[in-house]
Amino acid sequence: MADVRLGTLNKVLLMGRLTRDPESRYTPSGAAVLNFRLAVNRRFRDQSGEWRDDTCYIDIVAWQQLAERLSQTLKKGSAVFVEGRLQSRSWETQEGQKRTTIEVNAASVQNLDKRESSGSFDSPPPEPEAAGSSTSSNDDDDVPF
Repeated sequence: MADVRLGTLNKVLLMGRLTRDPESRYTPSGAAVLNFRLAVNRRFRDQSGEWRDDTCYIDIVAWQQLAERLSQTLKKGSAVFVEGRLQSRSWETQEGQKRTTIEVNAASVQNLDKRESSGSFDSPPPEPEAAGSSTSSNDDDDVPF
């Protein structure tokens, strides 16, 4: 079995809302970096049959032109669809403690807010909707902020 090669897959698709305004900065070499946290909700029925919400908070990082474009349009509460990959990062604090985090390195981000949407970034434009169909949801009350 040692001769079997396993392919690799590291792909993440998330839809949620920003928990705060994104933080924009530049590396010493001049690369734009944008960090934001995404709240992703999951609705389920518990053992008693009651609906419950579970929220997962995920850190997202965008680089270069994607970061620059997103910094102009995203804000706290923005609904987005993120496509990217998981990335692990380690560092040492000033007190000498080792820290590790896992975040999503965004390859594309689509703004889902109809009123402010300027479309997607680094992805093809969405297909036009058929007349009379709607894919939007009014679940804004389910966001934990």
